Amino acid sequence: MLKIQNLTKKFGGVKAVNDCSFEIKKGMITALIGPNGSGKTTLFNLVSGILKTDDGKIIFDNQNITNLAIEKISNLGISRLFQKPSLFKNLTVKENLFLAINEQDTKFWSSFVKTSEDKSDEGKIMRILKSVEMEKFIDTNAKDLSYGQKRLVEIARAILNQHKFLMLDEPAAGVNPKLREKIKKILLKLKEKNETILLIEHDMNFTLKTADIIIVLEKGKVIAQGNPNEIKSNPRVLDAYLGA
Repeated sequence: MLKIQNLTKKFGGVKAVNDCSFEIKKGMITALIGPNGSGKTTLFNLVSGILKTDDGKIIFDNQNITNLAIEKISNLGISRLFQKPSLFKNLTVKENLFLAINEQDTKFWSSFVKTSEDKSDEGKIMRILKSVEMEKFIDTNAKDLSYGQKRLVEIARAILNQHKFLMLDEPAAGVNPKLREKIKKILLKLKEKNETILLIEHDMNFTLKTADIIIVLEKGKVIAQGNPNEIKSNPRVLDAYLGA
């Protein structure tokens, strides 16, 4: 589904991503982990087009997307959840999700004109909100939601956006254990529907219970890759990531 081939990104004299290569398989949850500064978010930004690569290739669904414009990458089917909240705070939950539906057709402002044609979209929005247990907040302004509730709406928005591939940057960061468990169940249900997910997550317990494959970065390079049991017992991972 996604192939990273010898990818490099420099910031001044620092190689944030250093000749990095790995592959993401379809229908699986893959986690990208590593200590702070290991290049995780930089890799996400390269794949989604926010940053331009210095060297290497990004192949998505057998197409070279290296250094394509953000909107072109999105239209090819890559949907991303960002680390920091990015909802429009003065819009309702429903209005924020209408934007995700209409983004593909660049009908940004048409989201605010409710006609009979919008009924099917409203149905999609309600279904996705029910899947994250946020349907009762459909008419609530985003600014009135808690941090955890905003995170659930952002996950719903990423899912609702037409996609083949989900990139989730710390979906469970900053939320309480109960909500973390709910997010884990949401991701596992998505996998049951053959969704392909790449996530960054610092919570090792969450990662071990959610991911099929874990890729470990250190100083912009892959130092280990495998299933959760292999990763949690890998001496190099314990040294680099867990500080053992």
